[in-house]
Amino acid sequence: MPRAVAINVGANTNAPGRRGPIYPDGSFEFVPIPESEPVRESASVPTYADLDLDADVPEDALDEPVHLDPEFAEYPECEAYTYGDPHGVKARPLSELSAGDYVFFYATLTARGDPDRGWIAPDWGAYLVGQFRLARDPVSGEAYADLPADDRAAFATNAHCKRAEFDAAVLLAGEQAASGLYETAVPLSSARAGAEANRIVTELSSDSGKGPWWRRPMRFGPAETADVLALIEDGYEPPA
Repeated sequence: MPRAVAINVGANTNAPGRRGPIYPDGSFEFVPIPESEPVRESASVPTYADLDLDADVPEDALDEPVHLDPEFAEYPECEAYTYGDPHGVKARPLSELSAGDYVFFYATLTARGDPDRGWIAPDWGAYLVGQFRLARDPVSGEAYADLPADDRAAFATNAHCKRAEFDAAVLLAGEQAASGLYETAVPLSSARAGAEANRIVTELSSDSGKGPWWRRPMRFGPAETADVLALIEDGYEPPA
């Protein structure tokens, strides 16, 4: 049975200075972070302006190139389902996964308007926004250099492979049929406060829900992964 790891991604109050929005009906807009490293001259990297986002991106950031990672095939300027990470705190738990396991991506989002859904946290909260089911075992940064050309091509559009200096410690590829952005976010925060974790974090994941839990990777065992997948499939409703 598959296991899962959930990791924090996307825009925040540090980069580019705004979170993505969550709307009253629970839909949302995913906003990537800025690209912080030089990219190869031959690489095509869009700016925030190119993405034509509804989000309130700071005016001085509109012409900045974006770091499209995770890459969702249905998202503007993307072609595949890939993710790379240079940081050990995320790369280590991700590297422990296998083909068929899941990666859940979560982002902090700012509430826009008066919510229709009772689970939307006031001001901001942390929400699951998308997933990969891994099409292959994770690839380490060291192993990537020795991959056959056809296998390397699967990651060609990943942001870390577009950098002038490749720096990913792990690379992931998602299955087409079981990967993508959600239409409706799934809350990890309680309806009372963004910094307060709900039962997905405190009962199903490896995290305690104490301190800045919304920045940390979370592991889910096989039974817990099945529970999370059911919540995503059926639509999250808080317990009575």
